[in-house]
Amino acid sequence: MVAIVLAVVYGAGVLALRRKGERWSGWLTAAFIFLGIGSFVVVNFGFLGVYSHDLRWAFSTRTALLLFVIPALLALGRPVTLARRALSGRGVGMLDRFMASRPIRVAGNAVIAPLVTVAIFSIFLTKFSGAMRLSSLGQATMTIVIPLIGLLLVLPLVEYSSHRSSFFVTVEFLLAMVELVIDAIPGILIRLNGGVLDGLPAIAGWHPLWWPSPIRDQQLSGDLLWFIAELADIPVLIILFVRWSRVDRKEAKSYDDLSDEEMDALTQEYLRLHRGESPDPR
Repeated sequence: MVAIVLAVVYGAGVLALRRKGERWSGWLTAAFIFLGIGSFVVVNFGFLGVYSHDLRWAFSTRTALLLFVIPALLALGRPVTLARRALSGRGVGMLDRFMASRPIRVAGNAVIAPLVTVAIFSIFLTKFSGAMRLSSLGQATMTIVIPLIGLLLVLPLVEYSSHRSSFFVTVEFLLAMVELVIDAIPGILIRLNGGVLDGLPAIAGWHPLWWPSPIRDQQLSGDLLWFIAELADIPVLIILFVRWSRVDRKEAKSYDDLSDEEMDALTQEYLRLHRGESPDPR
């Protein structure tokens, strides 16, 4: 149902753009439909979705992919850009206000992402993860909520890459390097723990020969969480580097466009402020 809604809404945006006499890239549409929605369908209805109820590692891996991979692939289709071009007047204003709101701006930087990741993955260190895994409502809630959180983290990063200063993007880049260590912590703790953290025994009944024991199941869960978290940081670092390059070029061009008199005045103003003097009232 979620996949159908996403496809219909995106398709409606493309049709609205065509009615306005504008074109939308077929590559972006294919990325959103086949990579984004396609991966969502595979993760939820393939092996991981089928065994998510029974296997800890399938449940945790599915969660990690819903948080990292699927939102990133959906973002490749530039849904916010499509919405801005397809909407008009009041709709564009509402969308811009939403994307410029404090919660979205806070979510879309490298300071918050590792904290959110650690908070979500830390659930697997508690008995709550077992209750979520065995609950149909919990599984359904995770299917919707986790990708939504991932989109809130990745869309501002991809769609609004030029709305930061070069200094801020540099700080984000450094924090993203720290994230390589931080978001690996839950996976490492799960892998090294000697007891079954969710407190649930092995699922009763017949199992295939490859079925792991509860402790081995938990160890595989930690291994995969660790691997996916580290692998997912690579495209983030690439995006931040590209964003830094764009912002730096934009700021450099703004200085190049200044006349000699304007540049001299700006330099004198900086020197006055650096010496602690009052700014020139002119």
